[in-house]
Amino acid sequence: MSQSVRTRPEACGRVLSEAYDTALLDLDGVVYAGGDAIAYAVDSLAAARAGGMHLAYVTNNALRTPDTVAAHLTELGIPTGADDVINSAQAVARLISEQVPQDSRVLVIGGEGLRVALRERGLVPVDSADDDPAAVVQGYGGPELPWGRFAEACYAIARGVPWFASNTDLTIPGARGIAPGNGAAVEVVRIATGAEPQVAGKPLPPMHRETVLRTGAERPLVVGDRLDTDIEGAFNGEVDSLLVLTGVTDGAQLLAAPRQHRPTYVDADLRGLLTGQPEVAGDGDGFRCGGWTASARGERLELDGDGAPLDGLRALCAAAWTWAGDGVCTLDAEKALARLGL
Repeated sequence: MSQSVRTRPEACGRVLSEAYDTALLDLDGVVYAGGDAIAYAVDSLAAARAGGMHLAYVTNNALRTPDTVAAHLTELGIPTGADDVINSAQAVARLISEQVPQDSRVLVIGGEGLRVALRERGLVPVDSADDDPAAVVQGYGGPELPWGRFAEACYAIARGVPWFASNTDLTIPGARGIAPGNGAAVEVVRIATGAEPQVAGKPLPPMHRETVLRTGAERPLVVGDRLDTDIEGAFNGEVDSLLVLTGVTDGAQLLAAPRQHRPTYVDADLRGLLTGQPEVAGDGDGFRCGGWTASARGERLELDGDGAPLDGLRALCAAAWTWAGDGVCTLDAEKALARLGL
């Protein structure tokens, strides 16, 4: 795929919820964290919906079923139907169904979300390598997933059974901090078997295909907190993206983003859906946004001026990404980010 290199966040003169017909929203770190709604999420989503934007919730977490996720969102004050939820369990189940016969047995290493998605595709979930599975599928199973489940996967894979993974996110955010995700569990099986799974979840194409098929989005905007899943998934799908800073990505990581991890827009939280996005303009040897001007000088990124911290971050993105081009910015940004409180 050939895409131009993004060197600055883009401007948008319209409110984002009017410029795009569908928001493809990540959940953990965007809408909620540890089960509780993130600040401003409920009201911002209600306003975007009232303005005509379709809201779809796209998650790599394969543990919970769409019904369960929809019920949780509704309890938080975000009215949601099961059809509005797309997860990596659905994407990987479709991927498996395209490669094994109908009614095939599939060894499940994960939770109920995987089992429901497999049954939707006419596949039969089983629990043992001795059940003659045609495939092995691995998804996030929660902190109580027994260690013996990994052994069952290894036994089947060693016999030549194809291995699939819902996603490979190494971490998952929670109320107490960052915890191991499905990617960490996948590494356990990879190390033990030497095998490589077929992966369906963000940022890979099967997840984007599943999302478009289920939502019918024509002008989608991916909204996420992770550069390596949400933003890269948008890049791979050639659609625009909004990074919100309510999850795992911080300012330093954003400035060092390679081309496939650079979002179209950057905002603090989901209130960004209800506004336009300011222009980042060239200004001499630097870049200006709002009251800030950022530039690359020597081995550092420098920031001059004053104003809204997000405008300063957008200006810094332009200076860092322009300096890096196709690569990664290695300039020292600590002092500049400290001025913004980031």
